[in-house]
Amino acid sequence: MYFCANYMPLKRLPNLDVLRFVLSFFVLIFHLPQLSKNQNLPYFDGLDLFSKGTHAVYMFFVLSGFLIIGQIYNLKNRNNFNIAKFYKNRALRILPLYYLIVVFGLIFYNLILPFLNIDFPKTYSINEGILYNLFFLPNVFSKLYAPGGILEILWSIGIEEQFYLIVAPLLFVVNNKYVLYFILTLTVVCFGIYHQESISIFRRYNGVFFLLFSGGIISILGVKNKLELFKNNKGISYLIIALTALNFSTSIFEFENPIWSSLFITILYPLFVYTISHNNFVPNIKFKWLNHLGKISYGLYMYHAIALNFVVFCALKIQSYNILNDICMIILINVLTLIITIIIAQFSYRYYESYFLKFKNK
Repeated sequence: MYFCANYMPLKRLPNLDVLRFVLSFFVLIFHLPQLSKNQNLPYFDGLDLFSKGTHAVYMFFVLSGFLIIGQIYNLKNRNNFNIAKFYKNRALRILPLYYLIVVFGLIFYNLILPFLNIDFPKTYSINEGILYNLFFLPNVFSKLYAPGGILEILWSIGIEEQFYLIVAPLLFVVNNKYVLYFILTLTVVCFGIYHQESISIFRRYNGVFFLLFSGGIISILGVKNKLELFKNNKGISYLIIALTALNFSTSIFEFENPIWSSLFITILYPLFVYTISHNNFVPNIKFKWLNHLGKISYGLYMYHAIALNFVVFCALKIQSYNILNDICMIILINVLTLIITIIIAQFSYRYYESYFLKFKNK
């Protein structure tokens, strides 16, 4: 998404591409030891940062809400918000790769694994797999059927798609004078429903919409110049970054009551996104390779499960020859998965995703 410091189009906010890559990396190292363990391969997950994949996805949600709601708010201020164009742009960015992974995942688990005589439990019909994913309900599909990692990671894409379907029409009809209060109300309501024991549907299907709306709150406050304290105060900015780093590297903020844990990240993550992209004391990370990896981070997220399955399959073959010790095997699996994921994501972005992206401005 393109914004400058005051959210005018055509310039990317600093550090957010790097953040996208880092979050994708956290998801990858979250899934690596899980699949290795399931296949009786050596693995390492002895540090807390290996368990933060879900938090990385939550940060992705906050980032999406921050950018999307900020974009809509600014376009409405200029009387230039077009719902059709909004959905066209979102569809061209999200759906080609999403549906590619859906098709590949269904073929992989229903045709390829049986052909290779690899037993994998399948509890759904092809029609169910197609319908749930076609109509943006992969989070429901994932929870009901546990269809396998390649398809299960799509739950987060489903949440974003559902958010897009909800937020654009709502913000279109709400006067911009009341948008901040409206988004704040939605955040509180969604947070309450999610944590209400008697209403479990949101929690069961990972309906953490309050995180996306919380990003929107901070975005609008930034536009209204209500966050000068976080923009110009060195101590507060470093505190927010330190708390976020601690949250991703330790478990000290995993409170016994999950409501407090959710409330903590609902407040912290939007402030972190705003801080690294707007604070005057936070340096702009300009390494081209890091920013490029962030640019292709959607592919990194979507392809990493495919790369991991391939690497684990090869590792099982290598293990049968007993030529590598556990440490070497762990290094091999981790390094190969990362390299193959990057190669596939780069190839996909250049030769597949970019084909659709060029239609955004037509």
